[in-house]
Amino acid sequence: MEAHRPVALIAEPPAPRALTVPTGAAGGGAPAPTAKSDLTAINNSFYDGLGDRWYQAHDDPVALLRAEGALKHPWVSQRIRSDLAGRPGRLLDIGCGPGFLPNLLAAQGHRAIGVDMSRGSLKVALSQSRNTDVTGRADYQAADAYRLPFRDAAFDAVTALDFLEHVTAPERVIAEAARVLRPGGLFFFHTFNRNALAWLIVIKGLEWFVKNTPERMHVLPLFIKPHELDAYCRSSGMQTLETIGIRPEIGRAAFWKMLATRRVPTDFKFRFMPSLAISYLGYARKSG
Repeated sequence: MEAHRPVALIAEPPAPRALTVPTGAAGGGAPAPTAKSDLTAINNSFYDGLGDRWYQAHDDPVALLRAEGALKHPWVSQRIRSDLAGRPGRLLDIGCGPGFLPNLLAAQGHRAIGVDMSRGSLKVALSQSRNTDVTGRADYQAADAYRLPFRDAAFDAVTALDFLEHVTAPERVIAEAARVLRPGGLFFFHTFNRNALAWLIVIKGLEWFVKNTPERMHVLPLFIKPHELDAYCRSSGMQTLETIGIRPEIGRAAFWKMLATRRVPTDFKFRFMPSLAISYLGYARKSG
């Protein structure tokens, strides 16, 4: 259930992908797209004005993003560290938002670059990098994820967490990630499955139970089924190595407190699960 994500306002590609989506769900049904406008009407603009709320707000879906990051980011960093045998690497985060992941990786000694098209988010990311004393190891710049301004094979790892469901052609983003990865490099992803359950929890759940959730923060047609994402990776010369599901810890008091108050408590937590039905985290390796 991610409050979406450090998202970029990326120019729409000339030919968005065709999607097959559920036509309904129990109790009313998930909306099905009827026109191209339904695919591109996602609201990516509100991230630009969040400012310090990225790191401080609890009455906003970004608080869920922070909570989920506490689970996802160590999972990613541990696999990077293992793959690089502890040596510092050159890493890229696509759709970096306020710099949650690049600043963490830079603090661990890596050279991390974050790209986004939200200049307001990039300003926050740079400010946080200074506050956490990773200036010089974390860098931020505006860039189009469909046309990354980096040479081929420039990075040891590329991440795109909570980003792919905000663009109309995720396969193009993945192809660009593969291009800038060195042979043998790792590509990390997190996104949402496209089904009625994910629509109910990720889209409607946030609207109903988290304050200040903007309209169309997520749209079901842009969610990605795991087999589709695996196919995008394979077509870009990468093999998926691991995929795991994520869900909120519903047995904790914090979960029920959120439902009652529409605010995200500081002790709200997520956990891994075998099912990929709602959201999933994974990584792939570039061949060579």
